[in-house]
Amino acid sequence: MTLCLPPLVTEGCEFREDALWLDIHDWLYPKREEIVAQREHAMPFLHGFRRIVYEYQPLVDSVMCVLGVEGENQRRQDDEESVSGALVELLDRESQSPVFMEGISYSLFRVSDLGLISAARVLLDYGADLNFEDPVSYYNPLHIAVLRNRPDMVQMLILRGAEIEKRDRIHESSPLDLASEEVDKLPCLRVLLDLGADVNAKDKNGKTALLHALASSDGLTVNNVDNIQLLLERGADVNATTHDGETPMSSLTFLVKEALDGSAEDAKEIGRFCTRVAHLLISHGADPSCCLNATDGEVWEHSLTYTSLENFDLLFPLTTLLLQHGASFICSHHSASDWTGQQLIFTRLAEAFGEALDSAEAADVLAKAEVLLDLASICSPVVPPLFPRSQLPALDKVSTHQPLLELYSRLEEQERRPPPLRCLCRRLIRCCLKPWPFEEKVKALPLPDRLKDSLLPENSWTDRAGWDRFKPRRSQR
Repeated sequence: MTLCLPPLVTEGCEFREDALWLDIHDWLYPKREEIVAQREHAMPFLHGFRRIVYEYQPLVDSVMCVLGVEGENQRRQDDEESVSGALVELLDRESQSPVFMEGISYSLFRVSDLGLISAARVLLDYGADLNFEDPVSYYNPLHIAVLRNRPDMVQMLILRGAEIEKRDRIHESSPLDLASEEVDKLPCLRVLLDLGADVNAKDKNGKTALLHALASSDGLTVNNVDNIQLLLERGADVNATTHDGETPMSSLTFLVKEALDGSAEDAKEIGRFCTRVAHLLISHGADPSCCLNATDGEVWEHSLTYTSLENFDLLFPLTTLLLQHGASFICSHHSASDWTGQQLIFTRLAEAFGEALDSAEAADVLAKAEVLLDLASICSPVVPPLFPRSQLPALDKVSTHQPLLELYSRLEEQERRPPPLRCLCRRLIRCCLKPWPFEEKVKALPLPDRLKDSLLPENSWTDRAGWDRFKPRRSQR
């Protein structure tokens, strides 16, 4: 930057060097302040950061040194009485400092980060601000205690008056949101809920803690099943919706689709996570067969049941779980006008047979389809009429088309006749034994083993190789 200095007037007066520099200072200083102000306006955290470094950082360093965290005079942090006494002496000496409150408040942030509860109590006794925000991250002591997984510190701060619903200014995350996002934060999550955190509070985007827990989970590196279960047990809304139309069920559906495009190992791990979470959501009232509404109210995304049936041979464990829990075999919002389970299963069969499967693979896919159709007849609250034969998917080869025709003919014959008494009894007994799982309930019934087995068709496939895990699409294998 080139400085254009003001002209010096030297004629008729005595030249004085100090007057020259005073003129330069008076002209230059406002320019410097203007530049700094512009930078701070563009990057507001700089103001707070400069204050830490130039004003109250020395006091913070002294506190940390006394606590044995920094500096050469490190001591045992478990000698709490000695440390607390030395900290009290320091604070008494510095109590008249003009930046005393800022210094001890930032020190509280630092000790909350480290989990030093005794030191935090002393700082609070001297008036440290519980809601002081770190000028760089904008987190307060409670936020950082949660992020560092310090449940005892979290409890102490809240009992001393920390705002349990306080959100940071950058991400609008509450302590509960932060605790829900990682499985190792479960102890903090439990403390926050025990002390009254609102389980259904929403951030600026409409996300609840349950949606944060689901959004941060990928089934591989982050597996938040325990957090999700705790949130649901404490009353989390399974139908909570963000401003963009995201729901717990839509988040899960998205992850299920991710499994189809991953490797075989990734699909297996993601599938295990998705199946467990689906069980939790359904057990707490979520409807897996209701299509997912977009924000404009006109575009509808496919439901979890639709996605599972559309890829039933690849997502078999999830598909069976949904049907066992009474998922509808039609869209529960648009009814059969949108889709039916039979249509989706036959469409997928046609696609699978068109993928050049060997005889064993083709038989495996067909067996899965028969199991699901049987399970739907027992468990689904509504089984729609079979679609017309003219809507059967067409196949080029007669040999691959024949199994579809035979399966359709069997279903057609079943539909023409009244349901057998055996089927009606099986359906009624299972309905009376809800909620699922009810294997132990069936075993306790005073019935012959053969009849008990008929009530539990699930047992017919538990030992089938590969039926207990997700599989990716063939192109990803």
